[in-house]
Amino acid sequence: MLRTKYLFVVGGVLSGVGKGITAASIGRMLANRGLKVSAIKIDPYINVDAGTMNPVEHGEVFVTDDGDETDQDIGNYERFLDTDITSVNYLTTGRVYQSVIQKERSMKYRGHCVQVVPHIPLEVVERIKAAAAATRAQLVIVEVGGTVGEYENILFLEAARMMKLATPDDVGFVLVSYLPIPSHLGEMKTKPTQHAVRALNNSGVQPDFIVARGKDELDKPRREKLAYFCSLRSEDDVIAAPDVGSIYEVPALFERQHFPELLAKRLKLRLRDKKNRQWHHFLQRLHGAATPVKIAVVGKYFGSGNYTLADSYISVIEAIKHAAWSLGARPELTWIDSEEFEANSGRVRELKNYQAVIVPGGFGTRGIEGIISAIKFIREQSIPYLGLCYGMQLACIEFARHVLHFEGAHTVECRPDSPYLVINVNPAQAKNIREDRYGGTMRLGAYRCQLKPKTKVQKLYRATEVSERHRHRYEFNNDFRTKMEEAGFGVVGVNPEANLVEIIELANHPYFVGTQFHPEFKSRPLHPHPLFVGLIKAALVRQQ
Repeated sequence: MLRTKYLFVVGGVLSGVGKGITAASIGRMLANRGLKVSAIKIDPYINVDAGTMNPVEHGEVFVTDDGDETDQDIGNYERFLDTDITSVNYLTTGRVYQSVIQKERSMKYRGHCVQVVPHIPLEVVERIKAAAAATRAQLVIVEVGGTVGEYENILFLEAARMMKLATPDDVGFVLVSYLPIPSHLGEMKTKPTQHAVRALNNSGVQPDFIVARGKDELDKPRREKLAYFCSLRSEDDVIAAPDVGSIYEVPALFERQHFPELLAKRLKLRLRDKKNRQWHHFLQRLHGAATPVKIAVVGKYFGSGNYTLADSYISVIEAIKHAAWSLGARPELTWIDSEEFEANSGRVRELKNYQAVIVPGGFGTRGIEGIISAIKFIREQSIPYLGLCYGMQLACIEFARHVLHFEGAHTVECRPDSPYLVINVNPAQAKNIREDRYGGTMRLGAYRCQLKPKTKVQKLYRATEVSERHRHRYEFNNDFRTKMEEAGFGVVGVNPEANLVEIIELANHPYFVGTQFHPEFKSRPLHPHPLFVGLIKAALVRQQ
């Protein structure tokens, strides 16, 4: 019988410290040594899933093959572990409470008083073990969102404590904590992490390891202080995690500190002596990428006060990197808020300075006229282009307006009274939209796509049918398909079940491709997505 081990990863001092990358990196380095690893994300918010949250506030919504709208850390797990993660590996407070209430309404508790403790933690434990059984993993890494000491995390830490109490040798804990260097002191301080450990102790949990995040490398005196004051077995159990050039270097950073062996000893795991070298070869390509390629990302979810939030499009960024590195190129990304083109139409000419342009997904009316003007310029100036979801839809509208001269062509999302609704309601979702029921109502998850032979995208995929992930409510209106195709607008990928347009391309353009789906969700460091590879290839040709 498979005996699964569990490793909980929790955070201290501040959010965004790198728990997700730490969890993914631990998984990667242990997978390199032959273990079957899976990962779970626990988010403490009441939302049932991440689908209705503003990307500027929360970051990207990552979609799994089975259509779950999740936190962006699930994307990190998939990229590092090179595997598909499903909905069973994603928990939220809302999801847990919803399940407990449904069980109570169905008399699953046989008339007993249902209480926050123990029934909520027990539901969490049950879900963690269900994910372990579904994935048949030897090790399940469980990341708990937020930081220790937060009220909303108490029940998840209680679930972890209960699991540890039941099987002490099968459960371990890693605290990822931040060590600041106040500018007026010039010294790395351990006290905030000591307080984080005390807060964790108050929940009945003692960390086995501390991953010490900070700008600089952790030195020996501070390593010794953390080990002593935080009751670790040895100073070796403090793992230094200074800032590095790429998140993909973190597994190697941990390996140099013998973290795999320490974890194996603590959890009684058996590691393979010979390490898988695929990740090492990938890092060699990363470090060897020398040719700069300038890419503009034109979108609308960048700004938050004085800051640019690239997390809104994290999977797009990583997919660009994977493709570029595989071709020996170093991507240089520029974020362009499409509203700037609306404020000053002449600025669209700045796109000539780039080797490629990407328009990622989005919703709503803000900034879309700026995007349409950018797409028109890109099409006319033969600049390589990749439009993702909304980026494909707006490319369809631009073509209808300026090539077919369908004045006022639009999407039903923004102008339902348009005489030319090139993008219209998905019939399956019309009733939900009328009744303002938006959560989980989109075309979500993996759908088949049949490719037209001898087209650019078919040659890039090297296949006649693929499966890609979706997240949208509106579709290309097939009423316009014949006229647009006669004008040179190529429909080159179609969902066979519903005859829905999935991919468009312009044959007389160096690279002009739009996808109704999100190819970025399936790009991996070890397997770059072919449509991003095609874009970078075209960008390098333009550069020459």
